[in-house]
Amino acid sequence: MGVLPLVERVLTRRRPVFPLPASSSSVLGSLLAGSPCDASGTPRLCDLPSVGHSQVRRSSGFSHIIRRLPIRGNEESRLCKILFSTMGESILVWAQDPGQVALEIKNAVDERRLDGAWRLYEQHVHMDGFPRQSVLSKLVCGLAESCDRQWLCKASGLAEQLFEEKKHELLGKQALIYLSYVLAKCELAVPASTLLRKLVEVGEFPPAAVWTCVVAHISQTAAGAFLAAELVSEIGYIFKDNRVDPRKKSNKPLLLMRPDPVAFNLALTGCLVFGTTKKAEQLLELMPRVGIRADPDLLIVMAHVFERNGRIDEMKKLRRHIDDACGDLKDSQFQQFYNSLLSCHLKLRELTSACDLVLDMLRRAKKAKSSLAAARSVLEVVQEGRKPSLSMEDDSGAEELVASEELSLIKARPPSFTDFTRDRKFLRLDAEVKALLRHLSDKLQAQAELVKVECGILHPSEKIYAKLVRAFLEAGKIDDLAAFLIKVNNEESPVSRENSVVVQVVDACITMGLLEPAHDLLDELRFHGVRVSSSVYSSLLKAYCREGRMGEITALLKDAQKAGVQLDSSCYESLIQARVHQKNIAGALHLFREMKESSLLRSGQEDFEQLLEGCAGNGKPSLMSRLLMEIREDDRVECGVHDWNNVIHFFCKKRLMQDAHKAMRKMRALGHTPNAQTFHSLVTGYAAIGGKYVEITDLWGEMKALSGSTPVDFDQELLDSLLYCFVRGGFFLRANEVVGMMERESMFIDKYKYRTLWLKYHRTLYKGKAPKIQTEAQCKRREAALTFRAWLGFS
Repeated sequence: MGVLPLVERVLTRRRPVFPLPASSSSVLGSLLAGSPCDASGTPRLCDLPSVGHSQVRRSSGFSHIIRRLPIRGNEESRLCKILFSTMGESILVWAQDPGQVALEIKNAVDERRLDGAWRLYEQHVHMDGFPRQSVLSKLVCGLAESCDRQWLCKASGLAEQLFEEKKHELLGKQALIYLSYVLAKCELAVPASTLLRKLVEVGEFPPAAVWTCVVAHISQTAAGAFLAAELVSEIGYIFKDNRVDPRKKSNKPLLLMRPDPVAFNLALTGCLVFGTTKKAEQLLELMPRVGIRADPDLLIVMAHVFERNGRIDEMKKLRRHIDDACGDLKDSQFQQFYNSLLSCHLKLRELTSACDLVLDMLRRAKKAKSSLAAARSVLEVVQEGRKPSLSMEDDSGAEELVASEELSLIKARPPSFTDFTRDRKFLRLDAEVKALLRHLSDKLQAQAELVKVECGILHPSEKIYAKLVRAFLEAGKIDDLAAFLIKVNNEESPVSRENSVVVQVVDACITMGLLEPAHDLLDELRFHGVRVSSSVYSSLLKAYCREGRMGEITALLKDAQKAGVQLDSSCYESLIQARVHQKNIAGALHLFREMKESSLLRSGQEDFEQLLEGCAGNGKPSLMSRLLMEIREDDRVECGVHDWNNVIHFFCKKRLMQDAHKAMRKMRALGHTPNAQTFHSLVTGYAAIGGKYVEITDLWGEMKALSGSTPVDFDQELLDSLLYCFVRGGFFLRANEVVGMMERESMFIDKYKYRTLWLKYHRTLYKGKAPKIQTEAQCKRREAALTFRAWLGFS
C-alpha cells in the first residue's frame, strides 16, 4: 500500500471525502522505494512522521510531513494539492473537534467512566487547553463524588494547577467549595484546607457554614486539628479589631465568612483532644478581638485550656461566670469544669483549695441525695396506679438513638454536587457540624476522671482521692492528710468500714511499703475516734512481720487492743512466725495459746490481698488500685515550674521581655528546669514585639544546650513557633535545624503557611547567580536558603 491510499484512509476515517486518483498509488509507491516496509512491502505506520494535533490543524504541518518523506519534485506538489483539497472538509475529523471531546467528557462523567473522562480531559488539554467552565466543573465534581482517594488527589491537583495558572474561574466557586468539603470528609485535611485558603486568597469567600464543616471534619485527627486551628486563626485575623466595615455593600460576601462561636469551639476542642493547648490559648486571645462572645460550651472549653496551661487565676475568674450560667449548663459540663478546677489546684499543689472543693462536693451530694430520695417517695405516691411517662432507661435509649443517628450521618457518603448546591441553607452541613462537635466533646469529656456524675449529682472519683493522697505523702503532710480523711469519713454516705476511703488509703500505703505514714495515719484516726476495720491492722502487722520490726509490732498490738480490734487467725500466724524467726519460742507459744483460746477460724475474706483481688475482679478500678497506679507513676511536674511559667507568661503578655528573662534566670538558679511552655511564652513574646530574631536565635541555642544535658521534650507548637520566626526573619540555617528536628520526631508541618511566608518576604532572594566573591558565612547562608526553598517545593 502506498502513502496516498494510506493518507486517504486516515482522512476518510469518519466521513467520506472525494476519492483520490487511481494513478496516485503507483506514483507514490515508486517514491517510497527506500522507505522501511514490512514483509508484504507495506510501510509501517510507526515509522511515519509523528504528527501532533496542532500540526495537523495548520497547513505548515502538512508541509512538514511531506518534507520528511523521500518525495521528488512534481510528486511533492501533487501530494500537497491532494492533502489541501481535503483540508476544508475533513481536517477536524482527523484532529478531533474540541467541542466533541468536551461533550464526550460530560457523557463519560454521567456514565461514571472516570478513567475515560480523565483521558479525554488530557486529550482536550493537549489539543486546545483547558475545557470550558461547565465541562471542567462537571469533571471535578464527578471525581469528587466518587470519594476515591486516587480521583480526589487528581481533582485537588487540577484545582491547584488552575490556581497556579490563575485560571480558577474555569472551575467555579461552588465546585471548589464542594471539592474542599468532600476532601475534608474523606480525611484529606491538607488539600481541603489548601483549597479553602486559596479561595480566601483570591477573594472567593466561602460561606461560614461550609468552611466550618470543613474544620469540623479535619479536626478529627492530630494533624487536622492543628490545621483547623491555623485556618480559624487566619480567617479570624481578617475580622480582627473590626477591620471589615459591615456598612459597605462590597463587604457582604466577606461578612458571610465571619467565624461564629461554633467554629472556635470546634478548633479549640480539637486542640484539647490532641494536646495542642498553646495554640488553643492563642485562639482564646483572638476571640474577643473578633467579637465572639462565649456561650456555655465555650466556657467549658476555656476551662480545659486554662487547666492544661496552669492558669489558676483565670480559672477562678471563670468560676464566677460558671456560677452565673448554672441554669444553662448540663451535668456533664459541670463535671468537666470542676474536673479542670481540681486538676489545676493539684498542678500548683494548692492542696487546701482542692480538699475544700472535694468536701464541698461531698456536702452538696449528700444534701442532693436526701432531696432526691424525698422527691422519689413523693413521685411514687403521685404515680401510684398510673403508667409512668418516661423512665431513666427511656432517656438513655433516646440518647443512644441520637448518638447512632449522628454517627451514621458522619460516616455517610457526601451528597452529590446537585444536592449540595440545592441545599442553600446548608441544613445538612449544620447537622454534620453538630454531630462532629459532639463526637469531639465526648472524647474531651472522657478525659474528665476526677469527678463523676450519678443521677445528676457530682461526686469526687477515686482518681482525685489518689492524687490528693499522693500529693500529701510527697509533701510529708501526714497530719493534714489524716484531717482530710476524717472529714471525708464524716461527709461520706454510709458505707462499710472495709470499703471506706480511710481504709483504702491506709491499705494502699501499706501495699506500697509506706509503713510509717500508714502507722501515723492509724494513730491520727484512732486519736480522733474514727473506727478502722481489723483488716487494716492485720495488713500493717503482717508487713511489719515480713520486715522483722518487733518494736513496731509490739506498739501496733497495743494500739489494736486499745481500739478494741480483734485480729484474725492469719495475723496470729504471721506474728507466731516472726517470733520463731527471732527464736522467741516462749512468745510464739504465748501467741498460739491466745489464738486457741479465742477460737479464731481462718478468715481469708478480710485479708488485704483477697480484698484487692475482689476489687479488681468487678472490672472497675477501686480507690486502692487507683492509689497504687498513682503512686507508682512518675509523671509529676514540679509546682514551682508552673508558678514560674505563669510569672514568665505574665511578663511576656505585657511585652516586658527583660523581666521575663530575669524571671527565667531566677527560675534556673532555684533549681527549676524550664520546659517547653517556658520557651513558648518567650518566643511568642519576642514575636509579638517584632524584629527580635537574634534574641529568638539565642533562645534556640539555650534550648539545644538544655536538651543535651536534661531530657526536655520540645513539642510541635514550640518548634512551629520557632520555625515561623526563623523563616520570617530569614534565618534559614536555624530554620533547617528546626525542620530536621520536627521531621525526625514525625511532627506535622504546615508547608502552605511557610510557602506563603516565603513568597511574601523572600520571593526574590538568591534568584540570580551566586557572586564570584563571597565569604564562607555568605556561602552557607545562601546554601541554607536554597535548601529551604527546595524543601518548600519551589524550583
